[in-house]
Amino acid sequence: MTAPPGRRLQPGRILVRGVNWLGDAVMTTPALQRLREALPAAHITLLTQEKLADLWQRHPSLDAVMTFSHGESPWSVARRLRAEHFETALVLPNSPRSALEVWLARIPQRVGYARPGCNWLLTQPLTPRPGKVQMPRRSVNEVKRLIRLSQAASPSHTHGLQDRAAHQIHDYLHLTATLGANPEPLSPRLEITVEDLKAAETAVAQAAAQACDLPPQTGGTPTLLGLNPGAEYGPAKRWPAENFAAVAREVSRKIGNCTWLAFGGPGDWEVCNEIARLAGNNVVILAGKTPLWQLMALLKLCRVLLTNDTGPMHVAAAVGTPVVVPFGSTSPELTGPGLPGDNCHQLLTSAAPCAPCFRRTCPIDFRCMSGILPEHAIRAVLRAISLGN
Repeated sequence: MTAPPGRRLQPGRILVRGVNWLGDAVMTTPALQRLREALPAAHITLLTQEKLADLWQRHPSLDAVMTFSHGESPWSVARRLRAEHFETALVLPNSPRSALEVWLARIPQRVGYARPGCNWLLTQPLTPRPGKVQMPRRSVNEVKRLIRLSQAASPSHTHGLQDRAAHQIHDYLHLTATLGANPEPLSPRLEITVEDLKAAETAVAQAAAQACDLPPQTGGTPTLLGLNPGAEYGPAKRWPAENFAAVAREVSRKIGNCTWLAFGGPGDWEVCNEIARLAGNNVVILAGKTPLWQLMALLKLCRVLLTNDTGPMHVAAAVGTPVVVPFGSTSPELTGPGLPGDNCHQLLTSAAPCAPCFRRTCPIDFRCMSGILPEHAIRAVLRAISLGN
């Protein structure tokens, strides 16, 4: 059943099928906020992978959160959805599985982006929004051709986000506009309780005490600063570890009493350990030790986060922490942190002609990242600290 032409739906029970990656999930929060504004009386449930559940437990735009495990089948998910008697499904990922889940659940209204071979699963398959920008991966030959045609790269600079309408945030807003929501962007927003912040402060103190190389802190409570040197997508997004360490050393020298928290997943422990070895004795390694709720709170406690383009970058911006980000293979116009154009975040790029290439590994000499020097990030981190005073 579909709504008559010209008549806008006013659903009472809405299922939002969430996206599966941390950074993408944070970028959907403006759409959820706009949906709540448009339909304040609706009951909105988010379906998400269980690894992201902590992200949503206290979000004011939602009434309920349903989770599914990594190995759970669409049929199993659909059986649980069917029992909830949803009237409308808003499918945020453009994936066949997501559309299949809501079709199997027999939800009457199913809104999502059109995709060849899957449109029959939706009652309202939407074409891409005006201004949609794709992220095509450059071929190795194209990368080499652009290098041959280019002049020598110029020094790196802080990126100004030239095309704010290209950002991925707008893709999710366009979907919610189908249900009457305002498509104007908002800053991504995540909620953290006072209790979570207190627990995070205790965790930091314990971790610092257990780090045998950390001397007793003097001069009051140290300033907390964050490092996030990993990136799941691949090495093309990772600024060199020695550059992170150089920034930590120089910023520590300039501001004095500070502690760096090195974040990441279990696979990032080695790079965090290398940074700690090179940076000195005020780096606390938290890679692989922080559940998502604690990561959110710890990032909130940091004055600034120096990070690659990855999920914690978006989380930090959404809890109000300024971020400094070297961008290489990816585009800040498409996936930059926070509200597009927000000048509290500093996005560093080089003038490599092949960037962004959207490749997982660099086929040449990694010039997009090596062209961003530690001194550029040092200035950006110090500026973020000074603006927070």
